[in-house]
Amino acid sequence: MKSNEWAKTLLHVYKYLDRVTEGIDKMVSQNAYNSFYTRGDKQGENGIMAVADRIINLSARKVRLINTKVLCDKALLAIDKPSARLLIERYMDNDEADIIAERHGFNVRTYFRKLFQAEVSFCQAMSRMGFNENKLSDYLNQEKWIIEVYEKFKNEKEELKEAV
Repeated sequence: MKSNEWAKTLLHVYKYLDRVTEGIDKMVSQNAYNSFYTRGDKQGENGIMAVADRIINLSARKVRLINTKVLCDKALLAIDKPSARLLIERYMDNDEADIIAERHGFNVRTYFRKLFQAEVSFCQAMSRMGFNENKLSDYLNQEKWIIEVYEKFKNEKEELKEAV
């Protein structure tokens, strides 16, 4: 992988994946329960085929998000423990750079260098599993909230390039 925006994105959204999949479960149940009531103009929305399509789409979305979480877990396990720890502390725990640096006995500059190296290692692990930038873009293109986070990291990188 050429850039680390996807690494940052996936690690940043990781903590929300369980919550979103639980929400999808509730939506599936709600769709199933609500399909019982068919009145007037809502008959088309609550027909068997419409309800089945919604449930199938929600289930496919849940599978995609669970697979994304498993991909992150496997990539973190594939890299060295100190790098994985830095990524977890930064993106999943949202700890501040100076706190993480102090915790590990680094100066802040060394911390950022090691964080960048950890992101690169994470990207390489994902690529070895067959998930490069294009594959991730295609795989997650229906998850607008994840794409928005990706675009935010991508725009930050472009703004830094313009500033230099």
